[in-house]
Amino acid sequence: MSQTKRSIVLYMHVHQPKRIRPYSVFETANDHNYFDNPNWDHGSHNRKIFRKVAEKSYLPTNAMLLYLLNQHPEFRFSLSITGTLLEQAEMWGQDVLESFKRLTETGRVEIVAETYYHSLAFFYSRAEFESQVNAHKQKIQQLFGQTPQVFRNTELAYNNDLAYWADKAGYKGILAEGWDAVLGWRSPNFVYRPSYTKNIRLLLKNYKLSDDIAFRFGNKGWEQWPLTADKYTHWLNAATENQPIVNLFMDYETFGEHQWEDTGVFEFFKHLPSKWLEREGNGFATVSEAIVQNDPVDFIDTPQTVTWADTERDLTAWLGNSMQQEALKHLYDLEERILQTGDDGLIADWRNLQTSDHAYYMCTKWFNDGDVHAYFSPYDSPYDAFLYFMNVLRDVRWRLSEHEKGSWNYG
Repeated sequence: MSQTKRSIVLYMHVHQPKRIRPYSVFETANDHNYFDNPNWDHGSHNRKIFRKVAEKSYLPTNAMLLYLLNQHPEFRFSLSITGTLLEQAEMWGQDVLESFKRLTETGRVEIVAETYYHSLAFFYSRAEFESQVNAHKQKIQQLFGQTPQVFRNTELAYNNDLAYWADKAGYKGILAEGWDAVLGWRSPNFVYRPSYTKNIRLLLKNYKLSDDIAFRFGNKGWEQWPLTADKYTHWLNAATENQPIVNLFMDYETFGEHQWEDTGVFEFFKHLPSKWLEREGNGFATVSEAIVQNDPVDFIDTPQTVTWADTERDLTAWLGNSMQQEALKHLYDLEERILQTGDDGLIADWRNLQTSDHAYYMCTKWFNDGDVHAYFSPYDSPYDAFLYFMNVLRDVRWRLSEHEKGSWNYG
């Protein structure tokens, strides 16, 4: 393992939900297919979206990253891939799956642990949360031969309790948003230790430098547009003048989907490693390597939950209104009864409904954050998202009652 004085710690998150189709209350007790309907002409049929994002983002991004891994022995990065994305790749994207495997086979790409269904289960059911984390670990071991050593929760939702859990679970590190309210006067460009833990280390996203790529890169109204590899490397060098790491955390779909190819984002990133490596002592590190190479400089106390979403950096993107709160409460209230059925199909449907995107689509925020929510939503309004979700939940309850009456047709 190469020792460097200053490292870019690049971490990217790969996820696609199984979006709920427009599901009518009149379909209750008749049609139990909630997520996939070839007649859904909303422009958001799941297979159609998966292939669109694969062609625009996953395949060209993986090709670019493999090129960089081959060009630069020092280049390395970390990623996480949700179970819902992997299931869709197994059905509709073996080419995507193989391209991810080619990256991990280099030995310089680390996979980070998370919940299988990209859920907020930690805040509702510790048992369900742990079940999903274990399912994700098994999936990663099965497909990629890695056992994740570092944990990230859904949407980087983080607090002291989560860090305490991850420490007890044996993870060497955990990822979080380097939000000003948490850091105070401190910099995100160091390794920290979470309060009330013994062994685990905390890596905090440098949100300013991360978001320059993830959100601002293609904005022609941004005063720093166009962002070049030279300019950005200058910023990175300044940020690490007396600091050992810079944590660049972002969605994988930044490349090609959020920032389209015609913005120049691929060309920009293809030149970034060589520019960064021009300075002696500069290198790259996976999240585990950053933890091993750098001692923690301080404790970070985070009693309130912090996420990487919206201007508030809290859970309001998913739990900010009564629709969201009601939907998730009713969903998790079914846990014990659902699991007791032993019906794999019903349990899988219930868990796919936990994917946080469903609650995100119900968000009623406006202005800049609202625009972001609307961009990602396949529905005409958050009220439609709530209606379809609750209609599906009605059918889930019907199936559950049929089980409990002993009349469910297993054939």
